Amino acid sequence: MTRRALALSIVTASILAVVGFASWADDDDYDPVAVGKVLSETAMPLNQALKASEREGTPISAKYEVGNSALQLSVYTVKGDKFSEVVIDHKSGAIIKAEFLSDAEDLNDAKNQSQAMAKAKVSLDRAVENAVKATDGYRAVRVVPILVAGVAPTAAITLMKGEEVRDVTEKLD
Repeated sequence: MTRRALALSIVTASILAVVGFASWADDDDYDPVAVGKVLSETAMPLNQALKASEREGTPISAKYEVGNSALQLSVYTVKGDKFSEVVIDHKSGAIIKAEFLSDAEDLNDAKNQSQAMAKAKVSLDRAVENAVKATDGYRAVRVVPILVAGVAPTAAITLMKGEEVRDVTEKLD
């Protein structure tokens, strides 16, 4: 392992330990347990949803979420300087709707995610695929790109197996 890689690994581990994984994902109210309770309704893997959203722009994050007691599969995309939320049918993989982001907090999150993906050499769908392959029986339910130490693009991925939650990272460079 090179010195740079070792130093980056130490910095990453330290930051994640001090700040906490959830805060990196800019989604403090995300509830994977609620998602896990209804995740059996779908067979759509998160990496396939990322691929399905590509016609609306470059995917910059994705998650399963529960709203109004219903499961929703949401992907943020960027095309030019416009950010959109693409809602994917979690059963068929079809795009239900795509709308431009207008909420200030959502736009800020999307800009941060876009900056991380601008430095990435690995796509989010590939990062999700790698994370799922490295775990036994877990499913990805959320992926958010971050810049570790302001320079290293990394995918923060939430995985689930039943109600068991595991947060992992995958390098994007």
